[in-house]
Amino acid sequence: MEKGIYTEGFFNLADDNIYKSKVIKDIDTNIGQLLKTDAKFFAIHVSPSESELRAMGNTEQEKAEAMKRYIREVFIPEYANNFNKGLSEADIKFYGKIHFNRSRSDNELNMHCHLIVSRKDQTSKKKLSPLTNHKNTKNGVITGGFDRMNLFQQAERGFDKLFSYNRQQSESFDYHNTMKNGSISEQLNLQVQEFQSSERKIKNLLSINLENKEASYQAFNTKCKIDEKQDKHIPTHQFNDQKNNLSSGSLISFISSGTDSSLNLIIQEKHIPKKKKKKGRRL
Repeated sequence: MEKGIYTEGFFNLADDNIYKSKVIKDIDTNIGQLLKTDAKFFAIHVSPSESELRAMGNTEQEKAEAMKRYIREVFIPEYANNFNKGLSEADIKFYGKIHFNRSRSDNELNMHCHLIVSRKDQTSKKKLSPLTNHKNTKNGVITGGFDRMNLFQQAERGFDKLFSYNRQQSESFDYHNTMKNGSISEQLNLQVQEFQSSERKIKNLLSINLENKEASYQAFNTKCKIDEKQDKHIPTHQFNDQKNNLSSGSLISFISSGTDSSLNLIIQEKHIPKKKKKKGRRL
């Protein structure tokens, strides 16, 4: 981890700074009645956009504490509820690890959280898989299920409520899901709505600038010649704010499932320094 970036250990629903060895042991031993071919855990990635991160605090420590609060108060409760088995956050065995990194291009700080969630509940009696294709099944061998789309939606709404975040339509999971999987008519309807919203913002922005120019007209005439480019300049920061992680449709992504043998690899630092190749002497 780079110098100056806030770091800490693993956390779960109640505790912080948990050692890696405890995480491995706890997940590896919570496998009652699982077959060797069954996944022992699931790796989940929680990655806020740049604008979402700004709503989570000012300092790295504030953002990290906000992320833990979000995982504990919003994501894990929604995760448990989505199995439709009467589970609560206390039934889910999980560990989280927060990572910070800086972009080499613009030095922008990014934060994300890796969650390792056990396949079995805390009692090791119930199998829980977020990758099942069943959704709230009430009859048959398999009951319950998991609605991933509902989880993404509820996790997003929970984030907005917790941090008083004013999410733009183009940032929402529903928007990205429709643009990727919806019918042509649904996609066109969304694009029309987005265009109309942008049009209203442009009109408001122009109106504000015209009012400012009228109010300061006399002052401009009494001063020296003003740069023509400066006089015609219209602020565009409001439009730039709309570019919020458009490549991703959700805060949450399910990365993988794994066996006990692969757990140790997943919780290791992902960025391993590459050895520099020695340059050979030129003859």
